[in-house]
Amino acid sequence: MAVQIPFRKDMSFEYGRLETVAPGLRRILARNPSSFTFHGTGTYVVGEGKVAVIDPGPDDPAHIDALLQGLAGETVSHILVTHTHTDHSPGAAPLKAATGAPTYGYGPHGSGRREAAGHQAVQGGDMDFVPDIRLEDGHVVAGEGWTIEAVHTPGHTSNHLCFSWREAGVLFSGDHVMGWSTSVIMPPDGDMGDYMASLARLLERDERVFWPTHGPAITEPHPHVRAFIAHRGEREGQIVQQLADGPARIMDMVPVIYAGVDPGLFPAAARSTFAHLLHLHDRGAVEAEPSATIDALWRLA
Repeated sequence: MAVQIPFRKDMSFEYGRLETVAPGLRRILARNPSSFTFHGTGTYVVGEGKVAVIDPGPDDPAHIDALLQGLAGETVSHILVTHTHTDHSPGAAPLKAATGAPTYGYGPHGSGRREAAGHQAVQGGDMDFVPDIRLEDGHVVAGEGWTIEAVHTPGHTSNHLCFSWREAGVLFSGDHVMGWSTSVIMPPDGDMGDYMASLARLLERDERVFWPTHGPAITEPHPHVRAFIAHRGEREGQIVQQLADGPARIMDMVPVIYAGVDPGLFPAAARSTFAHLLHLHDRGAVEAEPSATIDALWRLA
């Protein structure tokens, strides 16, 4: 029986309006809906008066203007970025220019990789963002009435951070855990082994609610995370089953494994399959000919 993920897709919002979604928490959605962003990027505002902004979003003047209008009379003291994809971090530059607030993040795109930062960066990476203040795992940022802990959760990107708002028992989960969809893991910056370890780590934490950058709140986070882990295990099993029938290339496997999925999403599915295969390759379970690339011929070891 296929793993059932308790997806959450119902959400109420109005584009261009900064709305209260929980005590001390506001959100405004950028008008950038897509098959990867759901209704759009949700920019969060923590606190009142002197506030932190989390994930300012894409380079969209209308979005930044609407955010600033919603914050009229208040001061932005911190700009926090979960990771450097173009729907999350480019808005930091115009927001900083308008407010003077420093930016915070793990580092530039690719900075969490074992190789050099930015090496073989895939499409969608924001190569311009460099945080004013670099946050490592466990670093704490404090503001007026709030305390936020950085939680390094590599996998979706190597520099992905979740942010734990301690006073509220909330985790801003970025793209690491979303309610409406699973995360896309795209090598070389995305890493399935890191992603699985980062998911398991969240089961050891006690936040009561996750607020992802895309989609509604996740109010039962541990069952949701466990379902994600089980889903990835199931997907890995499907790949191994395909290879049990003989060597195959990724694009031979994708239409079978992702039967019923819009073929327009097959390129992303191929990247995700590649991530699983690299994870299997790292564990010695599969081999690739001539080398471990997306176009390789794969077989069980």
